[in-house]
Amino acid sequence: MSPPSLPLSGCRVLERSQTVATAYAGRLLAAMGAEVVMLEPIQGTVLRNAPPFLQETGESALFAYLAAGKHSLVSDALAPEWPGLLNKALQSVDIFLDDTPIHERKALGLNEEAIRERFPKLVHVSVLPFGSAGAKADWQAEEINLLHSGGEGFLLPNGLSNEMFPERPPLKIYGHFAGYQGGSAAALAALAAWWVADVGGGQYVDVSVQDAVLSVGAFALQRLGDGSLEHRHTRRFRYGGVFQTKDGFIELLTLEDRQWGALVELLGRPAWSQDPGLQNPLERSRRGDEINAHIREWMAVHTAEEIVRRAQELGVPAGKYRTPAEVIQGEHERERGLFAPTRLQSGMQADVLVAPFQFRATPLKGADWVPAIGEMRVGCLS
Repeated sequence: MSPPSLPLSGCRVLERSQTVATAYAGRLLAAMGAEVVMLEPIQGTVLRNAPPFLQETGESALFAYLAAGKHSLVSDALAPEWPGLLNKALQSVDIFLDDTPIHERKALGLNEEAIRERFPKLVHVSVLPFGSAGAKADWQAEEINLLHSGGEGFLLPNGLSNEMFPERPPLKIYGHFAGYQGGSAAALAALAAWWVADVGGGQYVDVSVQDAVLSVGAFALQRLGDGSLEHRHTRRFRYGGVFQTKDGFIELLTLEDRQWGALVELLGRPAWSQDPGLQNPLERSRRGDEINAHIREWMAVHTAEEIVRRAQELGVPAGKYRTPAEVIQGEHERERGLFAPTRLQSGMQADVLVAPFQFRATPLKGADWVPAIGEMRVGCLS
């Protein structure tokens, strides 16, 4: 059981996951102190064999991150003991995260109606590519399908990437962008339902990963409603964005007048910036290409670290694009305790991200382990 100081200490979660979205929802809840039990098939979830793999041991690095701090309980869903085990497991938890395909749920006793009847106080969270209702409810999808059906593929690459490679086709964001968006939505929805369960009872929460990805492009949807269709060739800030420096790339954004003034200071108050017309935000937007040309010329002769350090001092929103090694070894990350040692299934110890957020009053602790298949016994459920 988690220490009582953690935000979700006392919350118990059952997770039946074959997708990154559902597993990530469970990972976020575990990071906040919930006791999360993965209900896996005998051979284990498919995520145990998902790339990328650790060079030293061959273990799935993706699974190690998604499963850190959880427990593993195995059962054959076709075995005679399945109904009894499922009943005992659901009786012992507050939240159930599930991505079982719709057409399989009724036979396994996992459909919405059956669970609501047997467990009226349970928060039942369904996490599917296109939700559990409607014409696409039983559709399966990979990350690339969700990324493009959610609109992000239509908008990438844009900005500097589009300028450098205008003929490049739509791109898939590296990794599991859609899965993480869906998992974040599922975790937040689960908590919202759980916090009112004492008053209104349990709820069935229907999460669509496609909808979660759509929400990332909220501004594009808003502009679509206004009659403006954004495209990767046109989607960019009028000035600002990504710039190549002497030794890397940074991104800066100036949306407010005070930030524009700080940017001018950062650039050394060049003569072109003193044009009276540039005091008007609308005029700056109109002349964005001209402004970016000047910024690009200045960026090319300064280092990324130098630019970001000075930008932060002046109040210019700017950040460096960093390599994974730079992130792991970064002074800022170490100072904030973003990574913590975790024991993998092989016994090897690795630094794993604690959580993508922090609580000042109740610091989160890193996960101590990645569970082996079936390390938890049915008798541990209560």
